[in-house]
Amino acid sequence: MSPRERARIVVLLAPATLFLGVFFLGPLVIIAVYSLLTPGLYGGVEWTFYHWNFGRIFGWADGIMEVFQPVYLRILLRSLSFGLLTVLVCLTLCYPVAFWIARLPQRWRMLFLFLITLPFFASLIVRLYAWLLILKPSGPLGMAFTALGMEPPELLYSPAAVILGMVYIFIPFMFLPLFAAVDNLDRALVEASADLGATPFQTFRKIIVPQTLPGIAGGSVIVFIPAVGNFIVPDILGGANGLMIGNLVEQQFLSSRNWPFGSALAMVIMGVVLVVLVTFTSRAAKAGAVR
Repeated sequence: MSPRERARIVVLLAPATLFLGVFFLGPLVIIAVYSLLTPGLYGGVEWTFYHWNFGRIFGWADGIMEVFQPVYLRILLRSLSFGLLTVLVCLTLCYPVAFWIARLPQRWRMLFLFLITLPFFASLIVRLYAWLLILKPSGPLGMAFTALGMEPPELLYSPAAVILGMVYIFIPFMFLPLFAAVDNLDRALVEASADLGATPFQTFRKIIVPQTLPGIAGGSVIVFIPAVGNFIVPDILGGANGLMIGNLVEQQFLSSRNWPFGSALAMVIMGVVLVVLVTFTSRAAKAGAVR
């Protein structure tokens, strides 16, 4: 690579690098620093080292100013399980649909892709409040159960409502990477596998899944990260039964004004998600290499 080409690449990458450095790494460093500072008496921070923020979460709190409460770990585990369930449900729904749309003629394919992305044209809050009206006992779903002579189920303000809301929001994020992988699937290998006597399940496991694995991994990562830290869906549809770690961070910054503890919770979320994603992507890469 010549010096001129190298200089051109540097010039082209400089704006994006500067933007990410200022607006991504900058706030991340601020949150990391705040998580190790003392909470201010009336909000804000005092610039003294204070590791009890993490001790309050993991168990080495001093028991005087900060008390260890296992509820924070339970909420963290609940957030991780909700994120994982959201990924699994989205994958289950989107995988067969991606194959079906990929087989359609071009004009119909574009139509269905437009319909998949259509929810982005409406506000997220409006869509969630629409689900609030649907799921409440006096809503259309409850009226349908009543008309059938059945007791309306208690769906609103439950974990099921949170999962339903997050699946509804994140389905396009799972579908688009999956569709790209399925659309690039080598059909000749599938036909060759069938000609050589492989069963449909063997063809799916050894030919289709390895080729679509990048789409599965990409969609799972794109869905899992925002699902774990989501606080809007639990706040509107979950109530107290659907409280997630993102809601705790919001409460600490806005209601309790305990910025250091909120920062510690945010750092814990990022650390756990990073470990899960590194483990998942490394295993997916090894599985793809073995196959």
